Amino acid sequence: MPPAPSTDLLKAILAAFNAHDVDGVISFFAEDCVLDMPRGPEPWVARYEGFGPVRQGLQSRFTGIPDVAYGDDTHYVAGDTGMSKWTLRGTIAATGARIEVRGCDFYDFRDGKVVKKDSYWKIGEPVGGG
Repeated sequence: MPPAPSTDLLKAILAAFNAHDVDGVISFFAEDCVLDMPRGPEPWVARYEGFGPVRQGLQSRFTGIPDVAYGDDTHYVAGDTGMSKWTLRGTIAATGARIEVRGCDFYDFRDGKVVKKDSYWKIGEPVGGG
């Protein structure tokens, strides 16, 4: 019987993200997985479907924010659904701008593997100015 989702499993996935280990992260995913990123052109934002495309989507996080780190994390599990809340910190490669944002990931599991990861970020507004 495959392992049931747990907060320890969610912490292990986040640890692989913090190690910038795309192979470690993707090892938690099923072959027919789906990844919805927090930014993109569609209402569901940017969606990657299948093991190879999801791996590319995950790699794009490390490429776009090379020093990305997730902290201040908490994790919850209810049945086959998990949620991780965190603060993302890092430097955007394209601009050199620092980013610090609260967000969360919703995970759907099947047979102990991630079948969907859906990411959300808070959208910060500039303070002051007019």
